[in-house]
Amino acid sequence: MAVKDYVSIARPDHWVKNVFVVLGVVICAMLTDTPFRKYYLDLAIGLASVCFAASSNYVLNEWLDAESDQHHPFKNRRPAAQGMLKPKFVYLEYVLLVSVALTLGILVSPYFILGLISFLSAGVIYNVKPLRTKDRTYLDVISESINNPIRLVLGWAVVHNSFPPSSLILIFWMTGAFLMSVKRLSEYRLLIHKSGLESAVLYRNAFRFYTENGLLLSSFFYAINSCFFLGIFLIKYRIEYVLTFPFFGVLFTWYLFGGLKEESVSRNPELLPTEPKFLIFLVFLTTVIVFLTFVNIPILNRLLQKVVG
Repeated sequence: MAVKDYVSIARPDHWVKNVFVVLGVVICAMLTDTPFRKYYLDLAIGLASVCFAASSNYVLNEWLDAESDQHHPFKNRRPAAQGMLKPKFVYLEYVLLVSVALTLGILVSPYFILGLISFLSAGVIYNVKPLRTKDRTYLDVISESINNPIRLVLGWAVVHNSFPPSSLILIFWMTGAFLMSVKRLSEYRLLIHKSGLESAVLYRNAFRFYTENGLLLSSFFYAINSCFFLGIFLIKYRIEYVLTFPFFGVLFTWYLFGGLKEESVSRNPELLPTEPKFLIFLVFLTTVIVFLTFVNIPILNRLLQKVVG
């Protein structure tokens, strides 16, 4: 037994996605005017809990995808796909990861535990038959991307025993669906061009009814909805944030452009932090948001005034 194989299926390199938990903490602290420094310890415990929960979902995903991954040009090298893992150790690893995640989560808050249970349940619904939404066209994207708003809720629960505004939840959900649909588009193009439709369907059953145009249009649909709810949130909570809207437009366009490239980082979003230009733009956008958080621009209030006649 190679311990490194069991560590690899927990995908600790994907923990970067849990940055949405930190984002939830920061947004909640800003909207509720709560000192962020009060929650350093809870955030550390909460992040660790979410990382273990995410890893349990990845273990389940990789084990149950072992057969289909054999038809993927890259994922066929995974330990599970190569038959290098023993079932009893995989399920033991899953139980241990879930147990540690829940034990840590109890130390944070009741709302955090509710979010954590939802996160773990989403992993089961996505991966385990008879539901296994991963095999259902378009529903696979919707069910997988719900992890983004759940991470937001988990971060919010670190600071406040309540749920985030509905517009914020929908922003995270639709943005996650956009990212996931672009990933599906990139995967579809890769597999169709490399192996053909039959092999693509053997890898992911949802590809049976997908088309390249359908995936591109669904990406556009999710992006439009995300921007719509983003506009509601920005105007409702701080009008100055409206000035960031064009930059978010650039961010969505940039990501879609990357998904259409032959060597697409969209197939592995966890590698985005290795893209220097993308990181620089994110730092710039973050700086703009921080600036607009503390600077009032009264003239923008005219956007909220009704004009008649």
